[in-house]
Amino acid sequence: MSQIRHLRWYVCGLLFAATVLNYIDRQVFSILAPDLQREIGWSELGYSRIVIAFQVSYAVCLVLSGRVIDRIGTKLSYAAAVIWWSVAEVAHAWVRSPLGFGIARFFRGAGEAANFPTALKAVAEWFPAKERGLATGIFNAAPTVGAIAAPILVPLIAVTFGWRATFIFTGAAGLVWLVAWWAFYQRPEIHPRITPEELELIQEGRGAAKSEKVPLRRLLRCRQTWAFAIGKVLADPAWFFYLFWLPKFLDHEHGLRGTDVIPFLTVVYVFSGVGSAIGGFASSALIKRGWTVNWARKVPMGVSAVMMPVVILAVQTRDPWTAALVVGVATAAHQSWSSLVFTIGTDMFPSRAVGSVTGLAGGLGSVSTILFAELTGRILQHDAGLYLPMFIACGTMYLAALAIIHVLVPRLEQAAID
Repeated sequence: MSQIRHLRWYVCGLLFAATVLNYIDRQVFSILAPDLQREIGWSELGYSRIVIAFQVSYAVCLVLSGRVIDRIGTKLSYAAAVIWWSVAEVAHAWVRSPLGFGIARFFRGAGEAANFPTALKAVAEWFPAKERGLATGIFNAAPTVGAIAAPILVPLIAVTFGWRATFIFTGAAGLVWLVAWWAFYQRPEIHPRITPEELELIQEGRGAAKSEKVPLRRLLRCRQTWAFAIGKVLADPAWFFYLFWLPKFLDHEHGLRGTDVIPFLTVVYVFSGVGSAIGGFASSALIKRGWTVNWARKVPMGVSAVMMPVVILAVQTRDPWTAALVVGVATAAHQSWSSLVFTIGTDMFPSRAVGSVTGLAGGLGSVSTILFAELTGRILQHDAGLYLPMFIACGTMYLAALAIIHVLVPRLEQAAID
């Protein structure tokens, strides 16, 4: 079997593709939500509870999935997760009530939870520290591609074949990816097509690898764990608010629904994709210019955090394009932030602990997202146009997060877990 140069970037491509499909599937429900709300019937608070059903299973399974991923490995974990969430996505097509959607979203969240912990473990296995920022930025741009593709594909499929077929088509796509993943992925140490030079580069600076798993109680004692978690807890609610409520915001405030929303959501998520790539690229470029890992991560995070408050203008304007543009700037800054938070996780923990710590941090981030979703539902149930409090929170939480991260890990050193 012939060797492949730069094999690690092919692996990155598979992670990118899986995450694109993940986010297309995730967005189907929120894009169809205005029409489904009229057809099936649920209140604003009821919609938030359907969102919460997804987030509850997502939170619990993030914590559990991290432990499972570190135990059974990257290849099997990712395959099982994609099968689970694809089947759950297809199951939405047979739902006929708000309760049914809540149940379907619950199972969808359980499978989806493994995506980012598994992808980050793969990055930790396949990339040296100096390239992890860029690799993470590339696959973390995938949510943007999925979020761009979804508002284009979903309304067109729904208009042509009906909303039920939309869930079937998008769910089935994951099973196609599964074939490529299972045939191609192996750890670099045993991959038959890796070159010796690339293997040496990947293992650069790692020392002797250890295989024993890290107990959760040991991770909980590390301030690095809490620094990583804060980066999720204070940022994840904003991203999920944009994902689940932006189509409803554009519908309520600007009368945009169905295919009319395509150009506006496309602009928002094109911006976020650019932000993800820029954040990861900037961090890796700064390291190559001689910056320490600490400042090469934190300076771009600071720039991202400073940009966030611009989103508050979205509720002050009556022009939909202005609203879309400022939300786009905020989502770009968020995705830059997100890429760098994921990257500092791989900086502070060895690959054998990345799945566990990412699952733990993501689970805590999901808890904060659940609380934010409940609060959003209650506010909008009282006044369907009162989006200002949520946009203020989404614009200001990142600066607080960065300050806490810097206090906890002023030098971004690796956790002492041995």
